Amino acid sequence: MKAHPVPSDRDPYGEDEPRRTTLLDVLSVAALVLDTDGRIVFWTPQAEELFGYSASEALGRPAARLIIHPEHFQAVIKLFAEVVETGRSWAGAFPVRHKDGSTRLMEFRNMRLLDDLGDVYALGLAADHNLLQRVETDLALCERLINQSPIGLALLDPDLRYLLVNPALERIDGIPAEDHIGRHLRETLPFPDVDTVESALRQVLTTGTPLLDQYHVGRPPSDPEDERAWSLSFYRLEDPGGRVLGAATSVVDVTERHRAAAEADRARRRLALIADASTRVGTTLEVEQTAAELAEIATSALADVVAVDVLDSALACRRVREPDNGPELFRALALKAAHPTVALRAADTPGDLAAYEGDRLVTLCVHTGRPILVRHVGARDLPRIARDDEAAALLERAGVHSYLAVPLIAHGEVLGALDLKRTDNPEPFDEDDVVLAAELAGRAAIAIDNARWFQSVRNTALTLQRSLLPDHAAHHTGLELASRYQPAQATSEVGGDWYDVLGLSGDKTALVVGDVMGNGIDAAATMGRLRTATRAYADLDLDPGEVLQHLDKITCDLEHYIVTCLYAVYDPGTRQCCIANAGHMPPALARPGQAPTLLDLPAGAPLGVGGIAFGTTTVELAAGELLVLYTDGLVETRQHPIDDRLDALLGFLDEPQRPLEETCDLLLYGLRHPDDHDDVALLVARAL
Repeated sequence: MKAHPVPSDRDPYGEDEPRRTTLLDVLSVAALVLDTDGRIVFWTPQAEELFGYSASEALGRPAARLIIHPEHFQAVIKLFAEVVETGRSWAGAFPVRHKDGSTRLMEFRNMRLLDDLGDVYALGLAADHNLLQRVETDLALCERLINQSPIGLALLDPDLRYLLVNPALERIDGIPAEDHIGRHLRETLPFPDVDTVESALRQVLTTGTPLLDQYHVGRPPSDPEDERAWSLSFYRLEDPGGRVLGAATSVVDVTERHRAAAEADRARRRLALIADASTRVGTTLEVEQTAAELAEIATSALADVVAVDVLDSALACRRVREPDNGPELFRALALKAAHPTVALRAADTPGDLAAYEGDRLVTLCVHTGRPILVRHVGARDLPRIARDDEAAALLERAGVHSYLAVPLIAHGEVLGALDLKRTDNPEPFDEDDVVLAAELAGRAAIAIDNARWFQSVRNTALTLQRSLLPDHAAHHTGLELASRYQPAQATSEVGGDWYDVLGLSGDKTALVVGDVMGNGIDAAATMGRLRTATRAYADLDLDPGEVLQHLDKITCDLEHYIVTCLYAVYDPGTRQCCIANAGHMPPALARPGQAPTLLDLPAGAPLGVGGIAFGTTTVELAAGELLVLYTDGLVETRQHPIDDRLDALLGFLDEPQRPLEETCDLLLYGLRHPDDHDDVALLVARAL
């Protein structure tokens, strides 16, 4: 334990107010001087306090007879003579007689004195033995505790310069004890917030209120690569009279606790991120949107630059060949950066196809199905990360220093890779990052897998649906026609809505709109069957109600499908339109100069209920009048009453002379939302 002498301060309280500030005052050391005859010639106030005799009672009297028991006279006289004659000092404990008659054990230090005349005297210094022993024990205990304590301890003067440091503090800050003494506190602290520490310590010196367990993190000069944490406590030191001597600091190395807490916090944040990813990734059945959601969450938590690339063969739902060492064709789905960076220019633009050779790390990742981690990216690594030399130069310019590629695996099939790079974040990727990235990639891969199969099935159903819809001739006698089919965007499948225009004998035209309840390939196939049957019955020139009657029988045999249908036949010779309804939405009629209306038709039961007769209603359709047939997807929503939506439909038909194609677009864009949950079939006819 190294210490620095404390300079004495002038008593700020003046001579009239003496204050105990030293160890001698605490011990109350008494001094007495004897002549060669053993008589007391000097007697201090402390001697009076210690032995009980006043100066007037003690001066001039033989010391032995005053304070020594008779049985110890000879021993004391011998010791006294030896000190006076030889000049050798004597120290030890000896029992003395107090004025009150009690015997007390005193600690003595005796030595010979000479004055300027050569006269010999004996000086005796005395203190209470028990008190001295207690102080010595306390000091020994303190020294042992300070020197052997695992806690770093230091004493500072009021100017915050070191007076004492213990071995533990040497080990903690890596600076020898002798190099501390006399130096300022800020010269040795390895904390970036040393000003805060110094300010807090000065506050303790001012107020006297201890400051406990202050948490600080830094890198000691002896180990600048290793971040460590310490808990600091500050106390003000005062003498028994209240004078501020300085401050004591204790320093506890809590690095392990800091690391454990940091790891626990990191684990909590990662669990929260995974939970967040469960709600934020895979919100739709869109492959691109799912990839973008994965890139967004990975950028916020893991990397500065994130790319999501999927094997083109996997995206097309083709059987993936066994992995080899050859190149792979990737389709970029998402690209995200936490900040502006030239690294984006080195990545493939979402939507683009890019071939990566077998020696590229992303190719190796999908071939092996294992993460590829490059903690510290060097010049040799960049060509294996980038698509070409130009991209490698951009990555080097961006400061890419750590790289991680994680495979996207769903149901045992590798779909692609999550590509992560760090530029601004100084920490390299570690094994914990690999685990987190793999967890995120695994969750996203399931969503991407679901989305790609959904899109494949949806595309198949949509292709079937469109192939079954009519490609009717541009001209039908007495009618101008326009039509639209719009598949659902927000549901998991394409529906079974359809329309048809059939040329009949006598220049008549049949107009059909129907809706198979359900979705997907089955609904589209059912729609195709009913459309074929409708064409067959239409050729028989039957009444619209009879056509629906036959369709109802067929629908009853189609595995419990329910279908709504509207069948109309227009005769340009009579300008009459005969309409039968099987549970379908009523058609709209718009006449020039009049408000558009919904035709009042018997609703009828849907096809597939069975045993229900369908009536036929005849309406006049004069030249210029508009008949609008549609499926419920045009007007039904989950947020609005159907009457309000039907009123809105009529509101778009206020100008029957408007071009029919424009009318179709107006109805679709005015009434439909891109995320509506149902298909729409729309057929608009104007009498000529």
